[in-house]
Amino acid sequence: MDTWTRRKFLTTSGVVGGAALAAGATAWGLDELLATGSGEPDADAATLVLVTLYGGNDGLNTLVPAADSHYQDLRGDLAYGEDEVLALGEGLGLNPGMKGMKKLWDEKRLAVVRGVSYPKPDHSHFRSMGIWQTASPSGPVPSGWLGRWLDHAGDGDPLKGVSVGATLPPLMAGETTAGAAVRLGGRKLPDAWRRTCAELSHVGDDAHPLLRRAGTSLADLTKVSSAFNSTEEPDTQDPGEPRDEDEGNEGASAGGQGELGAQLDVVAKAIEAGVSTRAYSVSLGGFDTHANEKATQSRLLGALDSDLSRFLERVRKTKVGRKVVVAVYSEFGRRPRANANQGTDHGTAGPVFVLGEPVKGGFYGEQPSLTDLTDDDLRTTTDFRDVYATLLRGVLDTDPAKILDGHDRTLALL
Repeated sequence: MDTWTRRKFLTTSGVVGGAALAAGATAWGLDELLATGSGEPDADAATLVLVTLYGGNDGLNTLVPAADSHYQDLRGDLAYGEDEVLALGEGLGLNPGMKGMKKLWDEKRLAVVRGVSYPKPDHSHFRSMGIWQTASPSGPVPSGWLGRWLDHAGDGDPLKGVSVGATLPPLMAGETTAGAAVRLGGRKLPDAWRRTCAELSHVGDDAHPLLRRAGTSLADLTKVSSAFNSTEEPDTQDPGEPRDEDEGNEGASAGGQGELGAQLDVVAKAIEAGVSTRAYSVSLGGFDTHANEKATQSRLLGALDSDLSRFLERVRKTKVGRKVVVAVYSEFGRRPRANANQGTDHGTAGPVFVLGEPVKGGFYGEQPSLTDLTDDDLRTTTDFRDVYATLLRGVLDTDPAKILDGHDRTLALL
């Protein structure tokens, strides 16, 4: 099993400042992030939430061609029957654990982009994830695609792009600008300190301007601490440094994190607080399913589904939240044929999901054929840069050609 760590991927990614990224780059605490909020979110600005599924999610058992006899033959006991999947049409259905996604599909708020990959796919986690995060299939480049977007913005605001976790992924590192990494698990203020800060925050209007500013800062600190920290003792292990993903789990983490719901909770709080962030990065690991795949992937997809459904249901209650767009991708799919260990090995193309209120739901791109394979792998039918170009233009209001080395072909899903 090809197991590797998030930190190892960061330091070998080839992106400028890889070591700095692994060390945390511009590291912020949750309290610090939320305290930057205006309290009055810009309702005209859309927000991108990028979800990375590390390890290579099996696309054929996520968007399942259950009606295809070739799928049944190739997958054997790993295959789902037509009566098990959540039917979407065209002989395809979602994994049984993705009921929230099916609801979004029925509401026409889920776009399924089929057969997504890049030219000349690579089976290496390192190389493939490096290509996805830099959007450069032709060769290494010193910046991530959202990092170049940050460079292009030109305002130097590190909070415009935020990754939730201990480390900043290469996709958020530009050549002149980098996003911020926001750790989970910040501790709340002790009661005595909170009472002291509250008392010192009461400053008269006739006080010196610096004293009034200090009072305001103390008031903000106590407000944020009370609003966003639970009374329970926080977990001392940051999700950016994964637990042993193999404990009770046949899928290796391959560099991803756990606790996606906690990461999305941070994003929701930041959106509600009116911070300046336009793009967030979160992740879920465990998808490197070389053995006993069915139960592991089903559990992971069920967690993904419930966490995303809960997140979107929460943010759609606000005007700014109704402009949130979530995109879900993995570095590659798996091979069509099951292996001897009731798992699947590294493959090529897979589906990308784009969901949210602004999304025009439906199928985009052609479903790869199971009878027209290349070296026993699925053919790519949609260039991954089409997805990125769509998100850059439709969510981040940016000319994609300036970020993607001239690539500006988009999909009609926004």
